[in-house]
Amino acid sequence: MKRREFITLLGGAAAWSFPARAQTPPKPARLGYIWIGSKGSEHSTLDGIRQGLHELGYAEGRDFILEERYADSQPERLPAIVAELLRLKVDLLLSPGNPVTRAAMQATSTIPIIATTPDLLESGFVASLARPGGNVTGISLTAGATLSEKWLELLKETFPNVTKVAVLSNLTSASSAYLDRMRTVASVLGVQPQYFAAQDPAELDRALSEITVMMPDGLVVESDATLVSNRAKIIAFAAQHRLPTIYGNLDYIPDGGLMAYYTSIVDAWRRLASYVDKVLKGAKPSDLPVQQAIKFELLVNLKTAQALGLPIPPMILIRADEVIE
Repeated sequence: MKRREFITLLGGAAAWSFPARAQTPPKPARLGYIWIGSKGSEHSTLDGIRQGLHELGYAEGRDFILEERYADSQPERLPAIVAELLRLKVDLLLSPGNPVTRAAMQATSTIPIIATTPDLLESGFVASLARPGGNVTGISLTAGATLSEKWLELLKETFPNVTKVAVLSNLTSASSAYLDRMRTVASVLGVQPQYFAAQDPAELDRALSEITVMMPDGLVVESDATLVSNRAKIIAFAAQHRLPTIYGNLDYIPDGGLMAYYTSIVDAWRRLASYVDKVLKGAKPSDLPVQQAIKFELLVNLKTAQALGLPIPPMILIRADEVIE
């Protein structure tokens, strides 16, 4: 073969081989998502992460795939669910709530975990806010134990006659500081709190039965993922007993809850999309500082208040960030 013919042949091969390789699409990132409850009860996490990634230019299916798994309010299933996702070789885990985060940490020390919990530091998931240390980072939603005080204060301000308050809590995930601060403010407000634990549906049923025996005149439902996933049952219970109730999660209110004070879960996970982006580009969770919730909202369902015969003072309605009428 002459030299000129050989060069022509080589150039022709390059012309057809290079474009073929260029057309191969990049492999989408696999994001493992676990929710303690059933599908449909997840508290806005998926909306937030999808919004945030879309704003960063990610397209679902093309750039990322959400591997969704649900424990159906059975925390004992979490280790198996995490193991399944790890076998799929997910690039990272999205972890809302203490039970899921704890199960994920116990299963892996290498796969990045991006989490939202009431307090990542207090729960022992990170070494410090500035330098998380291991493979976990995210947002602490309650900024310590201060929200427990605010819930009682708002309940008492809205319903001054409240003196006996049932506090529905997943005591396995609630910090000691959270409970101590609530007891302190309760004594100042002249309120007697009694705590009821519920970390699964069976315990929740028992707790609600015990609350009925107690006959409280107010109810606080703390910000726990297990409770949020069973919110329909809790809202129905509060309505049946016409209990003035404040919830530690905003998702109760569109579903018929009376009032809530918390941070937006959609906003939190929309912000965490930037951490997903950084991790997929090579950043380590240990180098991404834990964020703190920066905005808290008061939501009131006036329609529910009227149906239960529980008048809401005008000043509370004025202060509310959103009133459902």
